[in-house]
Amino acid sequence: MPLFSALIPPDGVLDEVAAALGAPEDGDFRWSARENWHITLGFYGADDAAERGEWLAGRLAGAEAIDLRLEKAATFPGVLWLSVLGTGLHELAEKAGAGSEGRPYVAHLTLARFPRDRPEAASAWEERLAGFTSETWTATEAVLMSSDREQGLSHYRVIRSYALNHARA
Repeated sequence: MPLFSALIPPDGVLDEVAAALGAPEDGDFRWSARENWHITLGFYGADDAAERGEWLAGRLAGAEAIDLRLEKAATFPGVLWLSVLGTGLHELAEKAGAGSEGRPYVAHLTLARFPRDRPEAASAWEERLAGFTSETWTATEAVLMSSDREQGLSHYRVIRSYALNHARA
């Protein structure tokens, strides 16, 4: 089962995202379910959950809580997402293993997938969400998650949580 570490925005922030999206009905888009919205820190692929959990506990020991906010939409090929801003986010992601995939870490919250051969499909959504900014929140917990696929849909499950320190320098 594929594993990854993530930050999960609080319900109030998820409510803001849901309100900004409304009830999207674009047939070319496969919208991510609200319960799957997260900010990936590190992706590990198929791995042993207990071993990866211990590794991550060691890597995140002493990591500080960070203030984050979601902002305007952008795209990767075939993916519509919201930007994530926060001082210390890249450092936290590096501790959690970001960058081990051989590509630069880009903090984001995936909203939807669309056909790669139709990049223009996301233009209206990028424009609609260009001014979006969520409230700022403090991420006080990182999680190790699994990704299970059922009937072509991904379902994410928290396996273990890791407290981030509240103390600020």
